[in-house]
Amino acid sequence: MARVPPFGIPRQEIREELDRIRHPFRVAIDRAKNPFNIGSIVRTAHSFLAKEIILIGTEPWYERAAMGMQRYENIVEVPSIDAFLELSAKHDWPLIAFEKDDSNVGLWSAELPDDAVLVFGNENDGVARPILEAAQAIVGIPMYGINHSYPISIAAGIGMAEWARRRYERGHLVRPKPANAGKNHEKKKS
Repeated sequence: MARVPPFGIPRQEIREELDRIRHPFRVAIDRAKNPFNIGSIVRTAHSFLAKEIILIGTEPWYERAAMGMQRYENIVEVPSIDAFLELSAKHDWPLIAFEKDDSNVGLWSAELPDDAVLVFGNENDGVARPILEAAQAIVGIPMYGINHSYPISIAAGIGMAEWARRRYERGHLVRPKPANAGKNHEKKKS
């Protein structure tokens, strides 16, 4: 396993620098029933520098599965689906739900806005019906085996990777301009 040497600067300074270069998308998890999966998603979201990770519900999660990355992430816990939907409406977030059974678009052709909230459901029930009804799109990830669905941590990784792939050119991630630079969603090289 690769070890990252100590940075020699305070954690808060590292967080501030990461916040400066974060991408505008968010990840929301309709609280997974396996606490390890949430930690795994937090770790993966860190690799893509998601703006926030929103945990919907009050179930506990296993921080050790995040391998320490939770210390550098903006994790927002909301107590219920209704609270999440109120927050989403307040900020006019485009919700992109990942749900195979109710999908209305495939991953390769789905619109994934710069500021999308990529929503993943729990292992038992998928994405909750009220979230699906509020979603701009319900995305299906291609799968060919006899499994019913991907593990939530894998589905989240696939969704984040596709969001990033569309913004990756010639070995560089192309990032949208910060929100205060205008709402035209122009892109610039980082």
